[in-house]
Amino acid sequence: MRKRQVVVRREEPPRSSTNSSTTVTSVRYGECQKNHAAGVGGYAVDGCREFMASGEEGTAAALTCAACGCYRNFHRREVET
Repeated sequence: MRKRQVVVRREEPPRSSTNSSTTVTSVRYGECQKNHAAGVGGYAVDGCREFMASGEEGTAAALTCAACGCYRNFHRREVET
């Protein structure tokens, strides 16, 4: 039987200081990049241009695209600061 190694990351609260600056980041998910033909040895992507959540924010359906049905991580991530 193999041992499993579990890594736990702890996020520490930001330290408050008088000279701290606030950076607001916005994340948007663009076109789908999932290779739908990988099972047959080819390469074909879905025509989905932008991620559209299937459900309300905070639910499991919010992580599924309404247009192509794949998970949010298959869409190109765009970070705006």
